[in-house]
Amino acid sequence: MPTFTALTTLTGRDPAYALGEAMERLIPEPTGVGVFEVEDGSGLWEVGGYFEEAPDTAALAVLAAALGAKDFTISELPETDWVAHVRRELAPVEAGRFFVYGSHDADKVPDNCEPLLIEAAMAFGTGHHGTTLGCLRALDRLAGEGFHGKNVVDIGCGTAVLAMAVARIWPEPVLASDIDEVAVEVAQANVDANDLSGRVTCVEAAGFDHPQLAQAAPFDLVFANILKGPLVALAPDMAEVLRPAGYAILSGLLNEQADEVIEVYARSGINLVHRESIGDWTTLTLQTNA
Repeated sequence: MPTFTALTTLTGRDPAYALGEAMERLIPEPTGVGVFEVEDGSGLWEVGGYFEEAPDTAALAVLAAALGAKDFTISELPETDWVAHVRRELAPVEAGRFFVYGSHDADKVPDNCEPLLIEAAMAFGTGHHGTTLGCLRALDRLAGEGFHGKNVVDIGCGTAVLAMAVARIWPEPVLASDIDEVAVEVAQANVDANDLSGRVTCVEAAGFDHPQLAQAAPFDLVFANILKGPLVALAPDMAEVLRPAGYAILSGLLNEQADEVIEVYARSGINLVHRESIGDWTTLTLQTNA
């Protein structure tokens, strides 16, 4: 049975949420409505609905006009076995010594690697995106250069793949945090599935704002694979929680955003030591002064 999506954009947070709430009262009603800020500095918000029946196009047009949104784009989606589709698309990923895979590819795990089992779920970080891949490569490079992270935290952990990668190569406990409750639940499930319970601790937190993170600081390695805006805002706190000569691995950045983030962190005494671009995305390795 086909399903349908209806998407539009408009300016401003309040009108966007008002439109999302109005869509929930439509008949036929959507099975889900999402409201998201477009992270490009434009001030635009995207509002979308998912429908199991064809939506009322006239009603959507009235809502768009009333709240100053663009006309809705309505798409019909063919019936798809999404589990089978995702499994076909998510082939294993190799990043230096790390091998990221789903359970359907368990027979493909090679010898002499650090395996990381990650199922596609409602959180970011399967290893296929250039940002996560870049962070894994940065970790592999630092470890290959002889660095040993004894006190590590993964901020905005998503699936906890980065925290688990750390736990695979070093014996000390690792912290992982995310602002999203669902992501923390997914992260914990992945930790358990990888037999790393007790080695990786997952907490819900915005940035470093959590008692366990405060108690554990200072860190000698911090991952922050998030977005440009939060990364810029995090710079002063990062300078406070990193040890002298400590490292920060930052990603979630479009290539054209990297220079600005480098400059912001340099003003906080955290300087660039390595950068890598994978597709449209850049990963930065920075270090505090000794």
